[in-house]
Amino acid sequence: MKKPNKLSGIRKTELTAFGLLLVILLTVNIIGGFLFTRFDLTSEKRFTLSQPTRDLLKKLDDHVFFKIYLEGDFPAGFKKLSRETKELLDEFRAYNKFISYEFIDPLQDVGPSERGETIKALAERGLNATELQMRTSSGTEQKLIFPGALVMYRDREFAVDLLENQLNASPDAVLNNSIQNLEFKLADVIRKLSQLQKPQIAFIEGHGELTAAETHDLTLSLQQNYLVERLAIDGQISVLTRRSEPDSKGEVRILPNYAAIVIARPTQAFNEKDKFIIDQYVMYGGKVLWLIDPVNATMDSLQINESTIGVDMPLNIDDQLFKYGLRFNKNLVLDINSASIPLRTGQVGGQAQIEFFRWPYFPLLNQASEHPVVRNINSLKADFVSSADTVEVALVNKTPLLKTSDYSRMSGTPALISLAMLREQPDQRQYNRKGQIVAWLLEGQFSSLFANRIAPEIADSKEIGFLDHSRNTAMIVVADGDIARNQFHVPQGYSLPLGFDQYTRRTYGNKDFLLNAISYLADESSLVSIRSRERTNRTLDLTKLNKNKLMWQVVNVAAPVLLVFAAGALLFMLRKRKYSRKPVK
Repeated sequence: MKKPNKLSGIRKTELTAFGLLLVILLTVNIIGGFLFTRFDLTSEKRFTLSQPTRDLLKKLDDHVFFKIYLEGDFPAGFKKLSRETKELLDEFRAYNKFISYEFIDPLQDVGPSERGETIKALAERGLNATELQMRTSSGTEQKLIFPGALVMYRDREFAVDLLENQLNASPDAVLNNSIQNLEFKLADVIRKLSQLQKPQIAFIEGHGELTAAETHDLTLSLQQNYLVERLAIDGQISVLTRRSEPDSKGEVRILPNYAAIVIARPTQAFNEKDKFIIDQYVMYGGKVLWLIDPVNATMDSLQINESTIGVDMPLNIDDQLFKYGLRFNKNLVLDINSASIPLRTGQVGGQAQIEFFRWPYFPLLNQASEHPVVRNINSLKADFVSSADTVEVALVNKTPLLKTSDYSRMSGTPALISLAMLREQPDQRQYNRKGQIVAWLLEGQFSSLFANRIAPEIADSKEIGFLDHSRNTAMIVVADGDIARNQFHVPQGYSLPLGFDQYTRRTYGNKDFLLNAISYLADESSLVSIRSRERTNRTLDLTKLNKNKLMWQVVNVAAPVLLVFAAGALLFMLRKRKYSRKPVK
């Protein structure tokens, strides 16, 4: 009788296992062709796109081309920014094949004579150069880079800056924040380019608000995403709301005319009719950005006299905001951490001598929470700001957005404001109040100020459609109206970018905050929520690394080789033991 061949049985088993594995792989690939899924095993889900981004990519119906100017010999931090950008665009491509990109070095193979023209051409298209100092074997070398991208969609082009410029932040923190905001910036530029119908935004006039010239730069920035108007209410209820066409059931709804309205630093009192129209706009789901100065104080008064008095601003809206859940404090917040102002200190050789002094009435505002509206933004420059508190209101959530530093103090009204305080060093013992909240986000269902206060014929009128409780909506309230005011160039008089201080040559985060605030209120895609995502920058401990440099070099070089040898030896021993056994008779 022929004995069974043991090796033949082993081969059959191995072939069966291989065939089964092949069938499983083919099955998984076939299923994968119909079912799209991706796995992200990182703790912060850094390779998982947010739902608003995925929704945006799924709606994209034409090619979007990214030209990224992050190619070349960069320091490690910028190489990481380049790599993270490429990985994110690959994620975009996984959800929509219309996404394509190219990484280029704009100054490669460019001669000295053409270099200036190339830099100028990129600046005209919206990309500004950043100068880096790189260490080389011969010392240090200066290098120009363009940390941004040009994005093309159909016949439109948009420039996006990938590097976050933040005051008082270390280079590592700037690069880490830039990487965290990549998804928001790239998704937002796609939304801007592919948007078919822009939402409408209105700046309210008629109560001494900031003029069109004073909000010129903010308006220009908003016009990239919105249709921006300026309008006076003048007691006309149809200005902010409209009646829809009858639906299939013959029902007519009242809808807001604007995705959001901006009330920017009014200086005259609101009459009750305008308040009622704004109130009903809120009740029907309208969003409002309130930029209010509770105290009337300006630097114009100090141009003539060394002192002035800050007094309450009688706007007749305190009761309305109180009903919504917020109360302005009639004070001015002073802060050691403040912006500087130029003052003439003398004259030498016919030339005026100008020195800069920190002006406590211009506090620098920073984020008061991790809300996406304020996350990772630069400090804001405020002018004569007041503090604001919330009051207990049902069905309304309150989120603090901006605050002063922990070295603040309050001055009640009437407040004496004098430049004489600049001659003395501030007494830090007086600046003992922790950060004062000056901006709040209110969300939920608001109660009408006019509930149970108007005549029955108005409350019951179908034409007016009075509501005493709002739909789910939101508003942002800031106790400083000047954060939306841009400076004017001296002496030409043209408007400067919002947040740029022509005297100190510093750019503050005023524009970013206001654009984020309006985007959060008016943008239904909720892309601004992506800014709340945090990605941990896991850096090496350089001190420990340098201290044990030789040990880590040996471990990195020798350990993999030893592991391979150990695995080979173990497999050899197992096979020898398996096949050297004598068969049992």
